[in-house]
Amino acid sequence: MLSDAQRATERVARQSYGKLIAFLAARSHDVPAAEDALSEAIAAALRSWPDRGVPDSPEAWLLVAARRNLLRGARHETVKAAGRAGIAMAMEEAEERMNADHPTFPDERLKLLFACTHPAIDASIHAALMLQTVLAIDAATIAKAFILSPEAMSQRLVRAKIKIRDARIPFIVPEQPLLPDRLAGVLAAIYAAYGLGWEGLGDNEKQGSLAEEAIWLGRALNATLPQEPEAMGLLSLMLYSQSRHGARRNANGDYIPLDEQDTALWNAAMIAEADDLLRQAGAFARFGPFQCLAAIQSVHAERRRFGTTDWRALAKLYEALLMMKPTTGARISHAAVVARVRGAAAGLELLNRMAERDIVNYQPYWAVRAHLLSEAGDVEHAMSAYRTAIGLSSSEAVRRFLLQRLESISPGNG
Repeated sequence: MLSDAQRATERVARQSYGKLIAFLAARSHDVPAAEDALSEAIAAALRSWPDRGVPDSPEAWLLVAARRNLLRGARHETVKAAGRAGIAMAMEEAEERMNADHPTFPDERLKLLFACTHPAIDASIHAALMLQTVLAIDAATIAKAFILSPEAMSQRLVRAKIKIRDARIPFIVPEQPLLPDRLAGVLAAIYAAYGLGWEGLGDNEKQGSLAEEAIWLGRALNATLPQEPEAMGLLSLMLYSQSRHGARRNANGDYIPLDEQDTALWNAAMIAEADDLLRQAGAFARFGPFQCLAAIQSVHAERRRFGTTDWRALAKLYEALLMMKPTTGARISHAAVVARVRGAAAGLELLNRMAERDIVNYQPYWAVRAHLLSEAGDVEHAMSAYRTAIGLSSSEAVRRFLLQRLESISPGNG
């Protein structure tokens, strides 16, 4: 059983990891060194806090300890004098903050986000790098989400962090002329974090908190860039989705699909905030993919008021989304919506056009395909697709749901 000190340490590490790493790395310009220093500080806390008690400001204690580790490491490494001086100065700053009556330090995670999505770093690793450095997701979990081996993902993450250090990539929010290209990567990274947390809701406390962390980052980004409609669109999108958190599982923890959820359980205040953000974004007349995704969710949210879903409106919005960003997920969702409007055969026709390399290990494809094949009366192929979807599902609740669907169409259960 964990002691109070161990629980306090784990809580601080989970809640403040990204904030601490951002503060450390922004001053040392060395993400791996910052991670090592913080890991050592957390290990020291686990050794000392049970005897000495949890400090009044655990975050500040960890920050100072990590700073000392960084400085000690700098003395033993080939570090320029200016770098050592910067680390020493930042350590003094951290200690001053800890000794203050109200110890605080700036939350610089947005700066770290922009560093992780710098154009000098391969765009394909942006989201994964942010997930690990800002939100402390382990490489194995990230690898599974991106369909890579843990070893390959770890190597790519290490290379990216070394690139940040060696290229002296600045930890800043870029100036306006550079924002459009840089912002796209940050938005995608935050949404990837939310997606990972969303998929894990109800199954894992850390993944559940990840969705909330992504929303926090979305709020911080929107506050920092109040004239960027896509930042508003992303935050709106996440709030619409999060508003349904309490309706996605029943009392037994079973998965409930969107169109079967009890809308009375949806968070009305969160939906209202999402509506307002989407209206504000629309006033800029710069419609982008995240605003389109939010608009799709707003149509689903309307079922709370009218009791029905406007599938034709959803089909048109997905057509617009595919013109802007034809992702695999968007194409599958479009096929599912088209099936609602024009029948299962029309949806299956769209699925059949997709390249095998895009869908062979993509669980949502097989889940939608299984459902549409079942609707079309092709039970044999529907059962095969359900089995594939079950095998690719990472959520136990989703596996149970799909297994129930499979059993419902199996011979002898009709």
